Amino acid sequence: MKLVTFVEPYYKQERIGFLYDNKVVDLTLAYAKLLRDRGETQPYLLASTIVPPCMLSMLRGGERSLNAVKEAGSYVAEKLNKGQQVCGPCDEPMVFDLSTVKIKAPIRPGKIIHTAGNFREHAKEGGQAGWEFPIPPWISFLKAPSAIIGPDEPIIYPKLTKKLDHEIEMAIVIGKGGRYITENKAWDHIAGFTVFNDITARDIQRNEMKNGLLNLGKNLDTFAPLGPCITLKEAIGDVHNLKIELRVNGDPRQVSNTNHLSVKINEIVSHWSVMTLEPGDIITTGTVSGVAAFRTPDPTPYWLKPGDVVEAEIENIGILRNPVVEDKLTPEQMEWLKRREHLFASG
Repeated sequence: MKLVTFVEPYYKQERIGFLYDNKVVDLTLAYAKLLRDRGETQPYLLASTIVPPCMLSMLRGGERSLNAVKEAGSYVAEKLNKGQQVCGPCDEPMVFDLSTVKIKAPIRPGKIIHTAGNFREHAKEGGQAGWEFPIPPWISFLKAPSAIIGPDEPIIYPKLTKKLDHEIEMAIVIGKGGRYITENKAWDHIAGFTVFNDITARDIQRNEMKNGLLNLGKNLDTFAPLGPCITLKEAIGDVHNLKIELRVNGDPRQVSNTNHLSVKINEIVSHWSVMTLEPGDIITTGTVSGVAAFRTPDPTPYWLKPGDVVEAEIENIGILRNPVVEDKLTPEQMEWLKRREHLFASG
């Protein structure tokens, strides 16, 4: 089952749904329909409480909400499989063609724990390319949720950088919170998985890392493409054997597999539960080889630039596609930038 956040075409409201072929089904209305068919007299009120039209709120509803989502999905899918028309409790539309809705980032989490160094191929290519900073296992930093964008939304190329890079990663979505979670119980705390692209301004990153920091180079606006959906853990297949590929203008740049992880998914969750994990939090796995920064002998042709289209794809999840666009600043913003740009991108 693949969950999405979408904007329905009539009232332009954000809702949560699940993908069915080339359609999206409103999950809150689907659960309301299920309740009405069971004789519930206030199906909308109960459905909006148990399956609210917000992914983060739904996950915070815990096991009851996730079970209701799965139940509603199965209920509607069975009817659709039989060719039956499905509407809400008052015959309102709840099944939409994908072409008529806007798919957004599936969730805006409370925190994003970004893990680096878990694909040792990435560390190896960094050493071979002469990257001056080591990439040991378990590097981490927090990524700002404000940087999140969804499918087809533009990555803004900041005027502060000349070295914009991509890093495809699988993201773990926490369903059940906890602290000091043991490895053998970590799977119980996972709701599902999505695609994450850790956009990075390498020159800003280099400058920051001279002082041991990792902040603006990975947290500027639009530097966290996320989506297109959350594949629930029951539907992901073998999470340690999924194809990974990032393409720029159709050219494969990062090609790997989750079987190259040096640690397991349950180890990653357990490790970062040293800080309390909450429903909806995201933990990334780290990226694979093929980033622009580590291309030899000259990475110049591989830096992202305005006009590029980036496609990040992970098997059993989907394709996260984003164009790169030029940052358009006002004269006042340009003046601000001229006075301060020496403080940022000097790497």
